[in-house]
Amino acid sequence: MTARPRLVVVGDPAGRRVAFFQDALRSAGLPGARVVSWPEVLRGRARFAAGETVRLDSPGEDPEADLLLREVDDPARVEGTGRWYARFVAAVAELARSVADAGAVLVDDPAELADLFDKRLSHGLLRAAGVPVPASPTSGPSAPVVRGWADVRALAAEPGLRRMFVKLAHGSSASGVLAIETNSAGRVQATTSVERGPDGRLHNSLRVRRYTSEREVAAIVDALAPDGLHVERWLPKAAQGGRAADLRVVVIDGRATHAVLRTSRSPMTNLHLGGTRGDLLAARAAIAAAGARWTDALDVCERAAAVFPGTRCVGVDLLPSTGWRRFAVGEVNAFGDLLPGLTGLPGSGAEGLDTYAAQVAAQFPRTRRLTSTATATSTATSTSTSTSTSTTGTSTA
Repeated sequence: MTARPRLVVVGDPAGRRVAFFQDALRSAGLPGARVVSWPEVLRGRARFAAGETVRLDSPGEDPEADLLLREVDDPARVEGTGRWYARFVAAVAELARSVADAGAVLVDDPAELADLFDKRLSHGLLRAAGVPVPASPTSGPSAPVVRGWADVRALAAEPGLRRMFVKLAHGSSASGVLAIETNSAGRVQATTSVERGPDGRLHNSLRVRRYTSEREVAAIVDALAPDGLHVERWLPKAAQGGRAADLRVVVIDGRATHAVLRTSRSPMTNLHLGGTRGDLLAARAAIAAAGARWTDALDVCERAAAVFPGTRCVGVDLLPSTGWRRFAVGEVNAFGDLLPGLTGLPGSGAEGLDTYAAQVAAQFPRTRRLTSTATATSTATSTSTSTSTSTTGTSTA
């Protein structure tokens, strides 16, 4: 008789991600996972046992973990992502050593997490592998460091960078992202969810706003720069219903299994910033009408995921160009699977399964049939009650 797996999930015990994963295990007839919180890990109190299989999930919904990682007492504050990254990477490396010393197994590669949570490094790896990505002067470990607005202003004069995205190198959920445009007369404007308070502190807002004063834009960029910045060309996106469109595609064990189309009136399509789920079938039809193939779009995502072979599940942000003929990868998210109510693509092998159930089925293939039946029932309930989707990081779809 095959021994039943002994599973551990490191995450937020009260969070949605852990709850969805536990639901997927129960639906598959598997025992629930033991939960270890990120604060336990960050304080060096996490313990593991021989024979356990350890899954890492996002610390993004845990306020205590956020405080320990960033030392910022207001979760809405933007600053502190550089400190977050350094402490998170160190904690994961130490966790990996503890897991190995105990004779347990860690599901994902901690070194790849370090790359995935640095947009400069991940962009450079994707580019080196031939995956189409927006042009970037900050891509790769040897790229120049952007120290503030003066550097960004100089980059805006380079070919193709009159319209650019400036992103926190270690940000997620569109935190600290600015879509910056410079016209032929040199005037600057930026679209962002960042709100700058009277004291100069930066806060994430659910309202996307536009700054038309270069002085204001410069102040925001200068405040973000100490945490590390990534700059890339702002590619013109395809549109659906007059709204900019892109896709979040989940790739599990190298295969694209789930996709959601996101549309927005702003450059940021994240659903928590006012983006909405678009019509995926209509997007596929638009791709076919343009003479391209849906399988080509999925292939780009699978090629991006292949750059990180030690990470079993990633969420790929796919940018279809104007006209729906070409595709580029905006980002690859380590924790990009929080898509409630979304079931697998036809022909993906994950039909009827949500993203968590599909991961369980991929890891434990004998559970697939039971999981599919149970997930179909739970998805009907989830779809009727869920109106928004949050996935970065700490990633939000």
